[in-house]
Amino acid sequence: MAGRIEQRLKELGITLPVPAAPIANYVPYVVTGKLVVISGQIPLRDGAVAYAGKVGEAVSAEEGKAAARLCFVNLLAQLKAAAGDLDQVKRVVRLGGFIAAPPSFTQHAAVMNGASDVAVEVFGEAGRHARSTIGVPSLPADAAVEVEGMFELA
Repeated sequence: MAGRIEQRLKELGITLPVPAAPIANYVPYVVTGKLVVISGQIPLRDGAVAYAGKVGEAVSAEEGKAAARLCFVNLLAQLKAAAGDLDQVKRVVRLGGFIAAPPSFTQHAAVMNGASDVAVEVFGEAGRHARSTIGVPSLPADAAVEVEGMFELA
């Protein structure tokens, strides 16, 4: 029987992928006490980067927002692996967003809302979180966006 959060994902049409393996010398997540810290996730779909390039150039701001949303879905896949059951998630504590963009781009916050919005769609009030969003010159695998997260477990 699916839990409350699994049911919510189904209602939203979200299917969690197999969690991506790290591409360098790090682990995908660390559980310490009641916190789960998840390494940055890029917008992978079926093992390939779905949104590549700089937001504001090759990638539109709307596509960047979709990339951030996909990054959060990939965070959820890691979170499920860490927690075993997404119903164990008490709160989304913090998200960090990295947006590959040219220096003139200023819509970082709107792009990162793609991840923040789905956090609230999935977890309701427990999905409201602290957040940092920064622009960077490039990201691994030429990803347009990367999102990291911290979650509290029950």
